[in-house]
Amino acid sequence: MLFPLAVAIIAREWNAALDFLIGFCACLLAGFFLVLICARGKRPISWTHGMVVASFSWIIGMLLAAIPYYLSGHYLSYLDACFDVMSGFTTTGLTLIQDLDHAGYALNMWRHVLTYLGGQGMVVFALTFLMNDAGGAFKIYVGEAKDEKLLPNVRNTARAIWFISVVYLLVGTLIFTLVALGEGIKMPRAFLHGLWLFMGGWSTGGFAPMSQNILYYHSLLIELFTIIFFTVGSFNFALHYAVWSGDRQELRKNVEIISFTVTLILLTLLTTAGFMKAKIYPDWMAVFRKGFYHLISGHTTTGFMTVYARQFINDWGELALLALIIAMLIGGSASSTAGGFKGLRMGILFHALREDVRRLIRPETSVLVEKFHHLREVVLGERHVRMALMIIVLYVFMFAVGTVGGLLAGYPLLEAMFEAASVTGNVGLSAGVTTPATPWGLKVLYIIMMWLARLEFMSVFAMFAYIAAGLKNR
Repeated sequence: MLFPLAVAIIAREWNAALDFLIGFCACLLAGFFLVLICARGKRPISWTHGMVVASFSWIIGMLLAAIPYYLSGHYLSYLDACFDVMSGFTTTGLTLIQDLDHAGYALNMWRHVLTYLGGQGMVVFALTFLMNDAGGAFKIYVGEAKDEKLLPNVRNTARAIWFISVVYLLVGTLIFTLVALGEGIKMPRAFLHGLWLFMGGWSTGGFAPMSQNILYYHSLLIELFTIIFFTVGSFNFALHYAVWSGDRQELRKNVEIISFTVTLILLTLLTTAGFMKAKIYPDWMAVFRKGFYHLISGHTTTGFMTVYARQFINDWGELALLALIIAMLIGGSASSTAGGFKGLRMGILFHALREDVRRLIRPETSVLVEKFHHLREVVLGERHVRMALMIIVLYVFMFAVGTVGGLLAGYPLLEAMFEAASVTGNVGLSAGVTTPATPWGLKVLYIIMMWLARLEFMSVFAMFAYIAAGLKNR
């Protein structure tokens, strides 16, 4: 909270400065309280503890980070403020803020700091500065749905992730600032918009400083650069590290890159067919800026928009919407800033299917070894297939629950499906369902769905099981 507090002081937004000072003090008090009640010894952290710490920290973080939001007066309720915090932390991008176009610099800074922090992961941020126990650190790191170790030590891995992100931050902010200046936005507003556009794009978070999102700028250059940065941001951090270390062949061989490319091409064809059937967008440039832009924005789970929310329902047609829903559910890469059930799992299921087909046409005595390339050659095992299938089934089930929740709240089927896919994939594209007028029960359901999806279920399930076991023992 020191970042937006400093911005508030520089911009002389004294009410906002007080809001963040109150929030900052609340964080310190909560931290001291947790230290007091949890300091019962130095037992080694188990896998269960790591899962519980990772999942529970997101709830505590949401409740604390919502304080400045609520005090700002831009939210109708504390629940709405919590919704936007969870949306930022999980890089979803759905928002319930009121009068965004007149929000101060400090509040906008806080929105984008949250989504940038959430893209890298709160646990990754904490491990970078606060923890020395490497064994316990890795168990908490895995609890945040990350298992890639860029370096042997997990603390150094966390620092490497932040180094990559900060380098991109400097380059991306410079590019967007120059483009904003070229579009007629004056300093220092051009710098802040450039910083916020990068944060929202790189973290695949989809937050933007204006209520019209990317449509506000009417700039082809901004749209092109956002595509570049949110696509790169959706790639695995380990892939970034491998390429930076000189292994550029990984871009060609990696199963996630191959899976992403194939699904993007197929869904682009399906979307184009839908546009032709609906007879909208008269030329290829309109198809690119209004169609393909949203498809890749959904596939990378970013959620940047260049149309109004209701245009998805009123103009796109069912076929193009189906393609976009599928793209949002698939998502980007594992151990990245993106959501969805990930291209890695799609690739694993394809290799498993190929292995079964090969078994059918080969002699029974032949020995088959199926491999896939993900940073190294990996022999496909039953464990890989089981875990990939289990996570995909959980995502599909949660999508179904979200759709039913939307229907029970009174929304039409297509709108309920679209919004549920956006929440499940941590995307942020909206068909107009998510507004301050949304029933409170659906808001709570969406908060839970965003949380579950970002942590990929297991650590949250472990937390509930841990609490249940504790109550049973009592």
